[in-house]
Amino acid sequence: MDLTNIKVLVCDDSVLARKQLIDAVSECGDGAIFVEAKNGAEAVELYKENKPDIVFMDIVMPEKDGTEALEEIKSIDSDALIIVVSSVGTQSQLKKAIQLGAKDFIQKPFEKSQIKEIFELRFGGN
Repeated sequence: MDLTNIKVLVCDDSVLARKQLIDAVSECGDGAIFVEAKNGAEAVELYKENKPDIVFMDIVMPEKDGTEALEEIKSIDSDALIIVVSSVGTQSQLKKAIQLGAKDFIQKPFEKSQIKEIFELRFGGN
């Protein structure tokens, strides 16, 4: 799949989790541009600066959690494509994320095929 110039914001307080997501996206195709954030506050700022095509966001993070960041990003750009990727989180947090406009939820640890499905669905890959 050609991901040339697709901007991907990966937001997780775990360096390992960010690397795993970047690796999974890279296996879907070549050319993606990655921006990394280690917390929700950084994600909001990087979203404003970079206007990514897709955001992968953890829920539980320091400074600003994923639901707060999601709400703020959606207030800036109602069309933002945000996918929640989290291992923890209550049903109420997940429900809130969906209500705030998250397009999908992926449970950690994720399978690379889940990331591929999202890219095929959203960006029409082969």
